[in-house]
Amino acid sequence: MKILLLSTAFSGLTQRFYTELDDAGYIVSVELHHGDVPQLLEGVGLFKPDLILCPFLTQKIPAEIYENYKCLIVHPGIEGDRGASSLDWAIQNAATEWGVTLLEAQEEMDMGDIWAKKTFPMRHATKSSLFNREVTQAAVDCLWEALTYFDAPDFKPTSLDYHNPKVKGQLQSLMKQKDRAINWKKQTSDEILRQLHAADGSPGVLDEIYGQSVFLYNAHKEENLRGKAGEIIATANHAICRATVDGAIWIGHLKANLATEEQGIKLPATIILKEFLAAESSETSMLGGLFSKSIKNIDIDYTEEGRQLPCQEVWYHTKSRVAYLYFPFHNGGMSTEQCGLLLSVYQHITTLDVDVIVLMGGEECWANGIHLNYIEVAEDSAEESWLNINAIDDLILQIITTLDKVTISAVAGSAGAGGAILALATDKAFAREGVILNPHYKNMGQLYGSEYWTYLLPKRVGEKVAAILTEEQRLPISAKKAWRIGFVDKVLDKNHTIFAAQITHLASTYVTDKALLQKTLAEKSETRCFDEAKKALASYRQFELTQMHANFYGNDDYHQARKNFVYKVSDKQTPENIALHRRKEDFSRQPASGSMSHFVWQQQYAMGDKLIDSQHKDLFDLAETLVSSGSKQELLQNIKPLYLHVKEHFREEEALMKKLNYHAYQEHEDEHNSMLDQLRNLGSNINDGNWDQTEV
Repeated sequence: MKILLLSTAFSGLTQRFYTELDDAGYIVSVELHHGDVPQLLEGVGLFKPDLILCPFLTQKIPAEIYENYKCLIVHPGIEGDRGASSLDWAIQNAATEWGVTLLEAQEEMDMGDIWAKKTFPMRHATKSSLFNREVTQAAVDCLWEALTYFDAPDFKPTSLDYHNPKVKGQLQSLMKQKDRAINWKKQTSDEILRQLHAADGSPGVLDEIYGQSVFLYNAHKEENLRGKAGEIIATANHAICRATVDGAIWIGHLKANLATEEQGIKLPATIILKEFLAAESSETSMLGGLFSKSIKNIDIDYTEEGRQLPCQEVWYHTKSRVAYLYFPFHNGGMSTEQCGLLLSVYQHITTLDVDVIVLMGGEECWANGIHLNYIEVAEDSAEESWLNINAIDDLILQIITTLDKVTISAVAGSAGAGGAILALATDKAFAREGVILNPHYKNMGQLYGSEYWTYLLPKRVGEKVAAILTEEQRLPISAKKAWRIGFVDKVLDKNHTIFAAQITHLASTYVTDKALLQKTLAEKSETRCFDEAKKALASYRQFELTQMHANFYGNDDYHQARKNFVYKVSDKQTPENIALHRRKEDFSRQPASGSMSHFVWQQQYAMGDKLIDSQHKDLFDLAETLVSSGSKQELLQNIKPLYLHVKEHFREEEALMKKLNYHAYQEHEDEHNSMLDQLRNLGSNINDGNWDQTEV
């Protein structure tokens, strides 16, 4: 069965649908709807699907499509609910129950026949959190229910009937900023928090601070601090604390509302308000505090156990000789500063009397690698990129080389790029069912990636699968698929509370079973010593960073891709890796640029003979050029100088052996001849098209 996912963007729920269907063996393709109707019609015509599913749409489907194909739309609302701000209104109006409806597309929005519906109790949480958890799972449940009906001859979807007393939903208007507006001098903290939660992720709540128009995000309730309603009374961890009539609210992130067509970028609050806060501090200092109360800057002691402030992004707690390290960075990005902070807290934990360290990450988003927003606004984006990637490398190196404690990654939220690789740095990686992993970089302007991925990923899944994940397909994978290929060790329950309990149980087994603990640590040390002797971690890092340096300083591809991502600029084309129907015939045969098989010269290889060492170094360069070839023509072009170099080098080396009466001359000559035969055979295979990247 062929299923087309028609979506505004390939993110979140669309990726979840993709992985669910792909795991089940359906033929799945994706077409992005950016408003270009002829292009949309072309895409549907190319694929000719049996069913079209629309997990996330911000634009209407043309009648030419839903009149000729069965189109089912995911609506994040209960039966009868209609409108584009469904979940926003539910949160802001403090609904106790909400749901998801899967309905047919038709002319009038959200009025189509209903194929499936699910409800769930509402948590006191942000829109992003509710969407990622409850809405997504309910939508997946609706998906599988609808697919059981698809070929059932007696099934008839239910028509929407507002006369039915069980239908509680209604048509709701598009929520505008006037509906979200906050009155800091009248509203309570709980009322304000609901409004902020209802806009979290997008579009944010438009407000004014120090006369500057900004959108507010990432809010947390403060229980202790008090001040004059509406005023900023404290800062901590780059967040600002703003007083309400009965308490205060921490606001972690802001985005400038620019008067021009250019969009602002979501950044930590104190960075957006840097100049205003500095001016406020200066004025308070000059007045001696007589007419103005100074803003309190709260320093967090990260070595202290527990979460001291609601806005705190890194903290830990210990229980029964297990340390749990939390780092729910907003949207998963990890800046240079945040990586340094996380490293320092991790290093502190390693000094504690514990046997196990569990990386808990964030529940909604485990981690996503380097922080693209920070980098975009940096004075020198290339330099900040370089600092950021080295900072996360430092963190991962520390985790890999922690040999006296068992380390575990508890991946409760989705993870991408360097964040997905971070999860592999530990001894064990456990994922919650429903988690989506994107362990690749190259969609970001052919970014090579670091985080020791060329060591960690092939070690778990093998060279061939690693190449498919990172270089060829570059697609999301489900937790179940990650387990099948060896990316993670175990898939745990989809419920977050049960998942956390299972993690506690698994971690405690190493504490209660001392024999298991000692065996695990001994095997870990032995493996690390073996791996280091085989190829030093420094070599992996050196090569990865060489490629990253070229990405950051050598061309503009990564910088342009990052800018497009940060400012949400689409190229209006559906990428070939997700659009099965738009792929060229030879898509899967195209060798990827770059490779995990790195050839990096190390001084330990030196023989002490100037000529031989020089030729060996040249061999590394020629080999690296060969494995980085991007086409058959390049391979043929690059294998020739390698063959000639090796042949000449072997001739000179054998002459030296004869001169020195080397005792194993004949054996060594036979090895040389065998290697030359292999090179010749490889060249012939490449010429005949009978080869693959792993063989090279």
